[in-house]
Amino acid sequence: MRGSSPSRTERLLIIGNGMASVRLCEEILANAAGRFEITVVGAESQAGYNRVLLSALLAGDIGEAELRLRDAAWYAARGITLITGRRIAGLDLAARKATFEDGTPLFFDRAVLATGSTPFRLPIPGIGLPGVMTFRDLADLPALQDAACRRQRVAVIGGGLLGIEAAYGLAKGGAEVTLVHVMDRLMERQLDRRSAAFLRRAIEMKGIRVLLNAQTAEIAGGARAEALAFADGSSLPIDLVVVAVGVRPAIELAKSADLPAKRGILVDDHLTTVVPFIHAIGECAEHRDVVYGLVQPAYEQAHMLARHLGGDDAAAYEGTALSTNLKVSGIPVFSAGDFLGEEGTDEIILEDRGVGLCKRLVVRGSHLVGAALVGEADDAIWYRDLIRSGADIAAIRESLIFGRAFCEAVAPQTRKEAA
Repeated sequence: MRGSSPSRTERLLIIGNGMASVRLCEEILANAAGRFEITVVGAESQAGYNRVLLSALLAGDIGEAELRLRDAAWYAARGITLITGRRIAGLDLAARKATFEDGTPLFFDRAVLATGSTPFRLPIPGIGLPGVMTFRDLADLPALQDAACRRQRVAVIGGGLLGIEAAYGLAKGGAEVTLVHVMDRLMERQLDRRSAAFLRRAIEMKGIRVLLNAQTAEIAGGARAEALAFADGSSLPIDLVVVAVGVRPAIELAKSADLPAKRGILVDDHLTTVVPFIHAIGECAEHRDVVYGLVQPAYEQAHMLARHLGGDDAAAYEGTALSTNLKVSGIPVFSAGDFLGEEGTDEIILEDRGVGLCKRLVVRGSHLVGAALVGEADDAIWYRDLIRSGADIAAIRESLIFGRAFCEAVAPQTRKEAA
């Protein structure tokens, strides 16, 4: 371990080795090369990997090698010290010292907290029973793969992205899966009711049973989980429960060092905490009252922080205009802007139940203000850019629902007729 003696370059400690951390290393090499002696500490035993692809690995769609972002050799070749399988337990800001769980110190000049988030566990009876687990990292996979191979009855609690993806992977692997969600529609933060209904049908076609408006009151069982008991008195026999109801920013380390935090660690536009040499990015950071749980904002934060650390005074993170552009269990899903449609807006809808396609655009006057797509999202980026730019879409409004290529094909004729 390094001592506290001064070095020619600043000692930069990055705590966490998830996707935000890996991208930050890449960005520092591009924007602040030679300025830092970098050490990365990750609690998991392996180098950072693409957590988004865990469900695809569970489903057997990809191999484990495809999850890997950068291996240990990549860090070594670039002079970055990578420490895996160890957790930082404390920060002494006055001494600029991090302490491992065994008491070993690690000194730094500047540190970045990229500690990510931890799964939320429901505060209900039975949550601690054997046979109840979360789905968050590679360590969770063996038990899930075993359940799928043995075609067990699995309940996945949570109808957001993580829950749907877990359900898909388990079902494709052979498990009998029921997706349980307390709300009236899946992915309620990203989709309106109509679009969510299309997503539900598509998921059910993959052999997954979906229960909505289902509030889990208890996980019943003796030696292990045996059934879900719902608030309405009904129950569901199971062999395994996967809780995927969301995550919490991992801010315990920051709070132990008295760094201000609300939902996440508070940072300014330079991704800096109240302590000038301590920064935070990714799922653990809170910027302008927002904690982002998506990869793209973390990547944008990594880019801006690296520029700032490289001496670019103009580099400032001003937030991320949120949009969702994903493949949920292999089904394209996109939403952006006011996809629910506030008062004073109109909606344009295209549905094809035969192919499982639903496109819903929200328009206010001559501007596109929201969009939700399920089943086909080829024009997602175009719609997103129209929303962000506030472009006048009056000339193509009647054609807008059919996509960019169609609009560009009919636009010359539209202008000719208008003249």
